[in-house]
Amino acid sequence: MAFVPIYILILAFTIVIDYFAGLLIERSQGNKRRLYLIASLVANIGVLAMFKYYNFLTSNLTHMFNGIGVKTSLPYLSILLPIGLSFHTFQAMSYTIEVYRGNQKAERHFGIYALYVMFYPQLVAGPIERPQNLLHQFYENHLFEYQRITDGLKLMAWGLFKKMVIADRLAVVVDNVYNNPHDHQGLSLIIATVFFSFQIFCDFSGYSDIAIGAAQVMGFTLMKNFERPYHSKSISEFWKRWHISLSTWFRDYFYISLGGNRVPVPRWYFNIFVVFLVSGLWHGANWTFVIWGVLNGAYLILGLLTKDIRTKVAGMLGLNRFPRLQNILQIGTTFSLITFAWIFFRARNYREAFYIVRSSISGLREDVFQVLHGGSFHLTLGVPNADLLLGICAILFMECIHIMQTKTNIREWLRARPLYVRWGMYYVALFFIVFLGAGNVRQFIYFQF
Repeated sequence: MAFVPIYILILAFTIVIDYFAGLLIERSQGNKRRLYLIASLVANIGVLAMFKYYNFLTSNLTHMFNGIGVKTSLPYLSILLPIGLSFHTFQAMSYTIEVYRGNQKAERHFGIYALYVMFYPQLVAGPIERPQNLLHQFYENHLFEYQRITDGLKLMAWGLFKKMVIADRLAVVVDNVYNNPHDHQGLSLIIATVFFSFQIFCDFSGYSDIAIGAAQVMGFTLMKNFERPYHSKSISEFWKRWHISLSTWFRDYFYISLGGNRVPVPRWYFNIFVVFLVSGLWHGANWTFVIWGVLNGAYLILGLLTKDIRTKVAGMLGLNRFPRLQNILQIGTTFSLITFAWIFFRARNYREAFYIVRSSISGLREDVFQVLHGGSFHLTLGVPNADLLLGICAILFMECIHIMQTKTNIREWLRARPLYVRWGMYYVALFFIVFLGAGNVRQFIYFQF
């Protein structure tokens, strides 16, 4: 509403449709139930398609027709994408689907249902909640609990640290390189791409921490959205740890509906491919997101096809006798594949993405050649070395915390410390956020979706 006040009617329209659809689905039998569900899904997907994909579709159709000699010019709509529309749509759809499946009773209180759809901490960028987890919490009496509130504030502070100190600081390097990719090559492009891997993680998981922490302060429990995804040893494991609320949404409502893995193997691979294709398109109306989704689907299918071969090769090399080394290699390989795919996610268009891929490889060869022959090369990242070092140190600090989290609950560990230790650490954290955070205010990356 801050940008276009009439946009509140979009929320009002879908909320009214889904509220009554839930009631009608619960009261009906047979085909009528399916009809009401379809009406709800069409309303939600229709609004999303109009605002997010209309111009993308018409632009590509125009190019296609012109390419075959049919001159046409489909109308272009000058419309803004409402913030958080994709997240709101998926959360609303999960409600009617769960009512249809009999896993959730239809909500009678219109205000409570509207609150479920528009719950402010996670409205614009998730986590995408299920009605079974959230709706009943609006009826509960949330009393003041000191420990719960301080735990929520600690999680919010951790999210702010990841966003302001790490993500926004790395964004300076990433933007300098990716906004002018033809001015860079080799190691500069590779560093910017690795930085983007950590930027998008810290930006999005930072938002999720702030959202979950803010809800916890008020007495509400939201689902965990990230679980140290860059520690994954396979692509499959990565997608169980990254944006968990979206991954499980696609699994429960799309992948399983297609048949999941309970079908012949070729169809199973097809199901995986289609789910990741749609997931890429969900992120944005751009071919770069489609390629990103296709890449991740291809990774997963290739991993299934080569599982036995990789196991045999590991045995031949004797890696089974060195499990830590094997884990490091698996984590490094997974991170490299995911980071390569992020190139297409971050690039402004697919032409620049392919240029970055080519120039990273050819430029790196030139950099190595110069060093081997006594020459030197210069990084053109556009930031002072001190800022670059600070960003790297912040990443290492975060990874140390992640390693600690595998062995202990950090918030419980803090509660067990003496008062002066706890508050000393709180002040240090606030100092980092205020004085080491990047100066420019940057919106969260996932607000665009």
